[in-house]
Amino acid sequence: MIRAVIFDLGGVVFTSPFEAFARYEREHGLPDGFIRGLNTTNPDTNAWARLERADVSFEQFCELFEAEARAAGGQLEGRAVIELLAGDVRDEMVEAIRRCRERLKTAAVTNNWIVEDDGGRRIDDLAGPLFDVVIESSKIGLRKPDPRIYELACRELRVEPARTAFLDDIGGNLKPARAMGMATIKVTDPLEAIAELERVVGFALR
Repeated sequence: MIRAVIFDLGGVVFTSPFEAFARYEREHGLPDGFIRGLNTTNPDTNAWARLERADVSFEQFCELFEAEARAAGGQLEGRAVIELLAGDVRDEMVEAIRRCRERLKTAAVTNNWIVEDDGGRRIDDLAGPLFDVVIESSKIGLRKPDPRIYELACRELRVEPARTAFLDDIGGNLKPARAMGMATIKVTDPLEAIAELERVVGFALR
């Protein structure tokens, strides 16, 4: 029986930035998938990964990320790309989280960066109303898909991985969680994901 549900934020609770990436690529003459390609090349050591672990400052990230783009044959502005991450709240997912929390423990596990100005999304106000636990990569120096971040979430929630469900929009983030015994749900269509979560937890979420 599931006792806790863990939610990613971007692409799950908030709309996915991938459409915004595609629009930026079209507007700046970049190949389709260019930005995501940068983020998946050397995924543990690239500029994006280092920013989410707080290994570099935001300004250092911009320099590194723009250099990676040039090396890959393109030009972009790091700050502008980061601003594309701000998405809209998915009200149906928020309602599902509220209903989960009436019966289960809930957590958010997100890869993010330290906010040095007004350009980043603040998630402090989500703890309490929606989540018992909020884990941010930039605050702990770990990022998905490192298995240790899922182990930490389970410890904070005081649940076994096998009693936990996890929702993320990136398959690579789900793989290690599934290997630990979690029930995993890839979020492509939020309503389909909620329906699948209903089957996992055994009660209505809408």
